[in-house]
Amino acid sequence: MKIKNYKQIFEDIDNKVYHPVYVLYGEEPYYIDIISNYIENNILSETEKEFNFTVLYGKDTNVQNIISIVKRFPMMANYQVVILKESQHLDKIEELESYIINPVKTTIFVICYKYKKFDNRTKFAKIIQENSISFESNKLYEDQIINWIYEYLKEKKLNITPHACSLIAEYLGNNLDSIANELNKLAINIKEGETITENIVEQHIGISREFNVFELQNALAERNKFKSFRIVHYFTANIKENPIPKIAPMLFDFFVKVMITHTIIKKNNASDREIASEIKVNPYYIKNYKIASKKYTENQLKQIFGILREYDLKSKGVQNTEIYADDSELMKEMIYKIINI
Repeated sequence: MKIKNYKQIFEDIDNKVYHPVYVLYGEEPYYIDIISNYIENNILSETEKEFNFTVLYGKDTNVQNIISIVKRFPMMANYQVVILKESQHLDKIEELESYIINPVKTTIFVICYKYKKFDNRTKFAKIIQENSISFESNKLYEDQIINWIYEYLKEKKLNITPHACSLIAEYLGNNLDSIANELNKLAINIKEGETITENIVEQHIGISREFNVFELQNALAERNKFKSFRIVHYFTANIKENPIPKIAPMLFDFFVKVMITHTIIKKNNASDREIASEIKVNPYYIKNYKIASKKYTENQLKQIFGILREYDLKSKGVQNTEIYADDSELMKEMIYKIINI
């Protein structure tokens, strides 16, 4: 049975409703880890774990060894828990299907399959759906990250300003594990009921409220040369923390959304919410994309894509014929060309 909300698994475990096989898979490792950790920490007591808890890793084991372990009976406990981590590296994983169809009822077997999905057309995938509790952990889109941060902090009884939330989302991307770690740092230092501001983010996470990719995007959207070069100057002074391979893809993604916005506005008089839904951003931030769509023509946007690709390659040593141009100089050149296109 496929579970859509991971909290249902938590509720079942809290109510001592256990299942012989759990299959946790998908491109986002965050939920796979928190579910497997919850199972690890909330079924067996510390005493029971001594003889009845086993962790295996896909690259270090094989199907025969796994089956011999999951078929064991618990010692001085009602259950044993076996967690197979990194199972995407397990050779011939489909040979587990006979056990999944007919598992030992006193074993709780957790299969963690990270960074990819099962092919639903295969027999093995169908057996998983029919004979286990399965949970698919999907990557979140940019517009979902903002809401995810709000909900995560809400559970900790904390608030956050929209701009502070954007800083975190832009800086950390859609890596939920990294975001959760940083939010946990804030939760330790902020009292319940307080609101997290840009100043607090800068102080405790180290993300500058003035000099970050989010502000660079805004400056480029407005064709504000002074602000753009001021931010780039900061980046080049801290080039290890802000390398081109990190900055260029984020700018590329921004201008792709600007191009889509440009196209939508030209075709029909869409609302901000409709545009935001199409480019997968929170409606609160759509104004920046609309401003940029008026400042840059479609042809200019295509040229920007070429500039970003060119300097991303140069920063990696490809097509960089100018030996003197280090990453700092390349960064300045890249932004100069974009703003003056």
